[in-house]
Amino acid sequence: MDLLGLSEDELCAILEAEPLTLLSGQLDHRPELGILLDLLAEAEERAGPAVLRRWLRARGPAGRPVDALLARDFRAFEDMLAQLAERGFVLRGGAE
Repeated sequence: MDLLGLSEDELCAILEAEPLTLLSGQLDHRPELGILLDLLAEAEERAGPAVLRRWLRARGPAGRPVDALLARDFRAFEDMLAQLAERGFVLRGGAE
C-alpha cells in the first residue's frame, strides 16, 4: 500500500495478516485488499498518491482515515473517501 504510505505494521493490522504472509505476497485471497484498491482507484487518478498519503493522516470531521482502516471500519473509510471527493480533493492546512 505504497499509495497510502502505510507501514508494514499498519498494513498487517488492516488486513489481519502476519508479516511473513504480507512479504510472501500471499494476500490475493483476502477480499479487503481488492476492496481497498477499488475504493482508491478513482481517488488516485484524481488526486495522486501525495495527496492521498497526506489525507490518510489528516484529521477530518469523522476522524483520521488511517484510524478507520486500523479499526477495520471500511465503511467509515469509504465515507471519508466520498467526503474527500465531494470537497474536490482539497486538503486544508493546519495541525494534524
